[in-house]
Amino acid sequence: MNNKKITIKSAIFLLCILLFIILFSFWVWQGIYLPRNPNSKELKMFLIEKGEGTREISSKLEKQGLIKSGPLFRIYTLSKGISGKLQAGEYMVSPAMAVSEIAGKFVNGDIIKVLVTVPEGFTLSQIEERLIEKGLVKESEIKNQKAKIYKEEFNFLRDAPEEAGLEGFLFPDTYQFSYDASAKNIIRIMLNNFSKKLTLDLQNEISRQGKSTFEIITMASLIEKEVKNYEDKRLVSGILWKRLAKGMPLQVDSTISYIIGKKSTEISIEETRIDSPYNTYKYRGLPLGPISNPGLESIKAALYPESSEYWFYLSTPEGQTIFSKTFEEHNIAKNKYLNNTPK
Repeated sequence: MNNKKITIKSAIFLLCILLFIILFSFWVWQGIYLPRNPNSKELKMFLIEKGEGTREISSKLEKQGLIKSGPLFRIYTLSKGISGKLQAGEYMVSPAMAVSEIAGKFVNGDIIKVLVTVPEGFTLSQIEERLIEKGLVKESEIKNQKAKIYKEEFNFLRDAPEEAGLEGFLFPDTYQFSYDASAKNIIRIMLNNFSKKLTLDLQNEISRQGKSTFEIITMASLIEKEVKNYEDKRLVSGILWKRLAKGMPLQVDSTISYIIGKKSTEISIEETRIDSPYNTYKYRGLPLGPISNPGLESIKAALYPESSEYWFYLSTPEGQTIFSKTFEEHNIAKNKYLNNTPK
């Protein structure tokens, strides 16, 4: 009889242990794979600082109401062998995400990205202003960078003058940057994009023509600011290269705008007399360097100019380009379209 009682007690005890294991396993499973609040629409910024381990991370997640249990987060990361692979950075996390999903984000480094669009023709100053607005850099962190710092990494910068900055080489595009990206990392991303766009065929063509990349980008930066249509860009390119060959001043209005920081190319006679190596009215040849960051069309236009009988051009307020063969024709066009605006 006693043996029977012992057997019943043992069975009950084992059953309790089994029930406990089942309940504990369910608690662990639902704590890891079921979100704290599956209906939540809330997204919170969660920061993992450099040097933080799973203990600190899991505690912060629980305190911020993002997961049900900090210890379960630790159990999961340890069991998966990823506790040492959680990457520092800022993340967007929701109570509607399971522990497994959150941990996966941290392992993959799926940090918050800032979307930045750099339009074609933006100057270095404009790019920096936009990056400052997005909270990515501080004043002068981009403008003060010199091309020579990056020459070993990027071949296309090797023919840039010693004191040249990065104007012209931060390729216009839409980028995603992490909040913790340094100014140099941002620059490298943009230069790397430029490297991809300046294909081997384009580089070989630059060499074949006996020109430098710096010269081509400088010319492309002028074309970018002067006209918008690709065919017009090629014609303007032909005119400007032809003027250079003949020793004529380029007289590009946008170089004056660049000097004085104007957004328009409407300039006065007095402004054309400004003493600056960027002033293509006062000094012959290409300006000291690029005046904007040109897109691929302008780069190709600089490299593949269209020959024509034209020597002069102007852009109307509506964006139409008027080409002229003689200075007399050009003056007539100016009187008709620009009311004697210098060009």
